[in-house]
Amino acid sequence: MAVSVDDFAPDYIGKDVDDVVILGGGLAGLFCALKLSPRPVTVITNAPIGQGASSAWAQGGIAAAISEQDSVEEHRDDTLAAGGGICEPKIVDQMTREGSDRVHDLLSYGVPFDQDLEGRLQLSREAAHSQSRVVRVRGDMAGKAIMDALTTAVRNTPSIRVLEGYIGESFLGEGRYVTGVLVRRRGGISRLAFPAKAVVLASGGVGHLYGLTTNPHEANGHGLAMAARAGAVIADAEFVQFHPTALDVGKDPAPLATEALRGEGALLVDKAGNRFMEGVHRDMELAPRDIVARAIHGQILEGRGAYLDCRQAIGSNFREEFPTVHAAVSAAGIDPEKDLIPVAPAEHYHMGGVLTDANGRTSLDGLWAAGEVASTGAHGANRLASNSLLEAVVFAARIAEDIQGLMPTPRSAFWDKMDDAPGLPSQRNVEERDAISVLRTTLSNNVGVLRDAAGLRTALADIANAEKICVRRSIKNMMISGKIIAAAALKREESRGGHFRKDFPQENPAMAKRSYTSLEEVEAISAEALETA
Repeated sequence: MAVSVDDFAPDYIGKDVDDVVILGGGLAGLFCALKLSPRPVTVITNAPIGQGASSAWAQGGIAAAISEQDSVEEHRDDTLAAGGGICEPKIVDQMTREGSDRVHDLLSYGVPFDQDLEGRLQLSREAAHSQSRVVRVRGDMAGKAIMDALTTAVRNTPSIRVLEGYIGESFLGEGRYVTGVLVRRRGGISRLAFPAKAVVLASGGVGHLYGLTTNPHEANGHGLAMAARAGAVIADAEFVQFHPTALDVGKDPAPLATEALRGEGALLVDKAGNRFMEGVHRDMELAPRDIVARAIHGQILEGRGAYLDCRQAIGSNFREEFPTVHAAVSAAGIDPEKDLIPVAPAEHYHMGGVLTDANGRTSLDGLWAAGEVASTGAHGANRLASNSLLEAVVFAARIAEDIQGLMPTPRSAFWDKMDDAPGLPSQRNVEERDAISVLRTTLSNNVGVLRDAAGLRTALADIANAEKICVRRSIKNMMISGKIIAAAALKREESRGGHFRKDFPQENPAMAKRSYTSLEEVEAISAEALETA
């Protein structure tokens, strides 16, 4: 249930009720804010906009059926095939049909997508796509370029107020009605309450609940837990995508070796230089991500190692075509023109999240969700490459349209002045840091690429014990999100898409459907696991 302002006695309460408050400054949050203009919007974000969002780290690009050789139907069918039989077909059809329009919206905001001399968008192909349809920027810089352009547009839009450095803790409201957001200054103890007519949750994913991830530190599951605590229905939480080719160079977060490298012909080999995807899948290096991730995971467990061989396919063009990856491997002392690049699977994307409908509405009145924190049904059990940015902009635009239709003509943008002082530094509890380490370790070991009942119960018990020493709500939210993923994985006794159970290695046709859970159910499953540990 959402909390009341009286429960926490916040240091600041907005005197006026904002039209819209958006929690999250990534692609979905900023695109929604721009689409709502000139309606007044407050964007609240953990890190400076454009810097702490997973969107800014996306290398591949945004998938859309744009070329004459492609079609919306083919993009739709590829998405459904990758989703392991549990996508929502109508949602997928809607998303792929609106893709081209959203790409042109991004162009209008100044995103410098790669184009040929005649002004046509240049397209690349990624795993499980039947056509070249990924719109890129300088090979591997799409995410950063998109966020840079949107950040500039947002800062130049007077109707958008941006509050940076605030962590969402709870939703305000009563019962199933959400009426605002309670946030805390990052690094401080001051709490601020922002009442609103509409709240959009766009807080990102869960990557840093795992020990090895490609996501920024801000991707810590806070929004998922906030929604669950308020009573929202959570869908498909067990489906976590592990990117097959994170750079295995000891960095946290792990730098990403974009799938576009394999799209350009890079090979996966063991330390002896032997290809290992032959015989695993007909598409070999361009097989769906879950299959490639398990194959790489197996190579590493068996001591043969896993490497990207870019020497022949890309060679001397590496620095120019993939500058982000080139910088990362060079920093690790690797020359991709001469050396093999060590890779390992890392948590990359959460297909599950807060259940939404076609307009981004959650099961709670007054709360919408978009981006990775949402579960629209577009991705199913295994997201198709470069569909994440597409989903973010399509549903952010739909949410904006839905909210505009529900509210009268917007008032002029005006906000009361507020004290933005950092407040007193919070006492960083050493035990809480230890609890986070337990969380990240147990999720990586027991709720990762391969899972089984014993490991999932161990994870739930580990997290429940670690949670007992947590004081800050933000840390407790991380623990709740970890339990949601582990409990949902324990419930699904089959293997499908990004969810692979060693004790149930086959798909069960009877389970070819989405899963739904609540925090109440998760806590019951967790309590049982703790009792039997």
